[in-house]
Amino acid sequence: MTPTELARSEAAEAVPIPFDNTFARLPDAFYERVSPAAASAPKLLHANAALARRLRIDPAFLESPRGIAVLSGNDLTPGAEPIAQAYAGHQFGHFVPQLGDGRAILLGEVVDLDGKRFDIQLKGSGRTRFSRGGDGRAAVGPVVREYIVSEAMAALGIPTTRSLAAVLTGDTVMREQPLPGGVLTRVASSHLRVGTFQYFAARGDVDSLRILADYAIARHYPEAREATDPYHVFYDAVVAALARLTARWLLVGFVHGVLNTDNTAISGETIDYGPCAFLDAYHPAKVFSSIDHVGRYAFAHQPAVIKWNLARFAEALLPLIADGADAAIEAANASIARFDEHFNEAYVTGMRQKLGLASQMDGDADLAADLLRRMAENQADFTSTFRSLGEAAADPGRDADVRGRFANPSAFDEWAERWRERLSQDDRPPELRRRSMLAVNPMFIPRNHRIEAVIRAAEAGRFEPFHELVHVLARPYDDQPAYADYASPPTPDEEVRQTFCGT
Repeated sequence: MTPTELARSEAAEAVPIPFDNTFARLPDAFYERVSPAAASAPKLLHANAALARRLRIDPAFLESPRGIAVLSGNDLTPGAEPIAQAYAGHQFGHFVPQLGDGRAILLGEVVDLDGKRFDIQLKGSGRTRFSRGGDGRAAVGPVVREYIVSEAMAALGIPTTRSLAAVLTGDTVMREQPLPGGVLTRVASSHLRVGTFQYFAARGDVDSLRILADYAIARHYPEAREATDPYHVFYDAVVAALARLTARWLLVGFVHGVLNTDNTAISGETIDYGPCAFLDAYHPAKVFSSIDHVGRYAFAHQPAVIKWNLARFAEALLPLIADGADAAIEAANASIARFDEHFNEAYVTGMRQKLGLASQMDGDADLAADLLRRMAENQADFTSTFRSLGEAAADPGRDADVRGRFANPSAFDEWAERWRERLSQDDRPPELRRRSMLAVNPMFIPRNHRIEAVIRAAEAGRFEPFHELVHVLARPYDDQPAYADYASPPTPDEEVRQTFCGT
């Protein structure tokens, strides 16, 4: 080992996680300083080596005894400043003025190889003053679910929080029954939520609101700093980011499940994978969350809900957006009115790609909508139907693969005739079209029945199914013949109709 390599090795040993914190430098009103609770017998379940390297963390450290102690909350590395963040939020439309990190502790921030800043947070790491009577712990099931789904979303190319590691604590947590405990190490470009802004707005604390907005602009939307109306430009940028994100959810059949304002990140990332799910048979009104009794967060409602959340965000920002209430409301309304434009542009563009359409023509949106209507009426599986279309686009002989997804195959035949006529108007070689469609229509998604099977195995102490599913979902657009069963929709007795928060 050269002297330079030795120095680097010693530095890495001294500071294994290169924390460079900024949020913890904000006023005390933004958080509570707190220490993670100890785990009795921590054991590493999984470490995300590729993500660790990107964050300038040695994966070998995460797998070491000291690394496992850090990931379980038993130890802190130099530079860590553990805090629980304060926020409020509308939960199922009802405002709660104080929520906050009740079972999560932000250890600090790191700057990755590209110079981008990320939070490192432990979920399930014990009580804080925001726990509201909860134990602050996590069972292994929600840890496994968030690890699987967040990393699958990243592989699908959708903005999301990530999972750096999952550990078993050796402790039991009580829910409806005793369950093994776990801690997830979550990585996010920040944990700033619509509810973070609502927290200070509800208290009439305009000074803290301005500090928070300036911080968010500097961290996520620095271009707004140079504008004559930086807070209005900031709001515009958040509207556009969340509109595009929501479109991408619908393009892969993702149902968040609990889109409260405290689960809406202003960074434009998907955050908080509680009772989330992916569609099997397509239906726009599909609901999975066991606590969503009226379908507020149904699949097709998600754009309207995010737009509603953005209206609440505008209300919080009104003192900053413009001088005078009337001017601020007018400016905010103009911004939120552009949500539909941003969403529709992203959604229709994405649907054209899924259908293999290279050019833009009137009627494309109607063509896509008609396919979805027929899929809903015929219980066609969302993911496998679109994947099969990619093969059929290059070879009409593969139409049987698609029509077999429909309860009434003739429903596809009637649509396919118009689709092929539309394809003929694009001058693109069939094989190029096929490859482009397979690149946006995944073969593998984290299907609900697969996740539930992994959770049951993990609760019983078997973790091989978890590792295998994570491995498969890391390459969602590849065929992977050895794992073809993971692409199959559930049989009727395997179908998962409800998902649970796990709190």
